[in-house]
Amino acid sequence: MAATEVLKKRPDFLRVAKGRRWHGSGMVVQYAARVVPDERTGVGFTASRKVGGAVVRNRAKRRLRAVVRELVPAAAPAGLDLVLIARPQTATLPYAVLREDLTQALAKIRAGTSGNTRR
Repeated sequence: MAATEVLKKRPDFLRVAKGRRWHGSGMVVQYAARVVPDERTGVGFTASRKVGGAVVRNRAKRRLRAVVRELVPAAAPAGLDLVLIARPQTATLPYAVLREDLTQALAKIRAGTSGNTRR
């Protein structure tokens, strides 16, 4: 089980944005290798104004944090940084759909990081 670390600094978000990404109905997941490889998984959250007002953006990020708490420690490969980007429907989609989105994203990331270095 990998420990998670919250990404807070802008350079980390910019570095991960240059990596690979996965698009789902409720979120976009960007991922890249950590600067200093270790057993932790870095996770950051973002929601632009396109998602909605402050209340809606905060609700969307809370829902993403809940899904991450549930799935990432057991399913995410260690040594990666993830950034979850909320979409306008993130705040209203059923929780099961968000959970399935992240499950699919983590499965793709695990498959892509097992020796395959294609972009």
